[in-house]
Amino acid sequence: MKKLIATIAFSTLLLNGCASNFDNKAETIHANKQLQQHALFGINWVQQSGEYQALAHQAFNVAKMAFMHSKASEGKKRAVVVDLDETMLDNSLHAGWQIRNGMSFDPKVWTRWVNARQSRAISGAVEFSHFVNNNGGKIFYVSNRTDTDEKQATIDDMKRLGFSGVDEQSLLLKKDKSNKSPRFAEIEQQGYEIVLYVGDNLNDFSDAPYKKQNAERKAFVEAHKDDFGKKFIILPNPSYGDWEGGLAPDYFKGDALNRVKIREQAIEAWDGK
Repeated sequence: MKKLIATIAFSTLLLNGCASNFDNKAETIHANKQLQQHALFGINWVQQSGEYQALAHQAFNVAKMAFMHSKASEGKKRAVVVDLDETMLDNSLHAGWQIRNGMSFDPKVWTRWVNARQSRAISGAVEFSHFVNNNGGKIFYVSNRTDTDEKQATIDDMKRLGFSGVDEQSLLLKKDKSNKSPRFAEIEQQGYEIVLYVGDNLNDFSDAPYKKQNAERKAFVEAHKDDFGKKFIILPNPSYGDWEGGLAPDYFKGDALNRVKIREQAIEAWDGK
């Protein structure tokens, strides 16, 4: 009898543990779907609106004017640094896949996407690359795509889309760390002066607050407000960016459910009165 009671008790604990694990897994799946649903309307806007297209053209038109008014120090050559993803290359098809499948970002899936060679060009981006290279400048593509698994596919895709000057010297991908400052320095060590930065993330610009909270990021913008439109050109990206991790110090340390809660808590709202 004692053995039977012990067996029943053990079975109950095991079943409760399995049920708990199942509930946790179901909760995580639901939270991941919630995160992706948050992105849905932004991706609708990127893919379908004329307004997004207009903002991209506006950014590159301003960038052209800024470049033509720029001057390098004596003995230096002019360089323009551009980010790739959501600055020159449109990856909204990958984001659409995440939304439809309720999947959070997965580096392995991202590499599969890059190697599928199906990126699109952001409106005005290809023309801008030719404009810089044809008017006395050198464009450098500085991206956090990986130098090992994603380099050849990136070169192939950019050449397919018609970007100018895509080669081993101009394409600087991530080898170890995502901080771009060492790569900016590498460009300058070649005798260039970077007169213009184009990106969708503050970390695409020089002296940016790398991996900092949003209060520091906003302080950086305020301190450099006169540089935007002249030295820094930013494109809209409603899908992702380092501002997301800047919502809270523990944002990426927790699970998907924790990220949903942090997003909800970060909303500022009218009290209805």
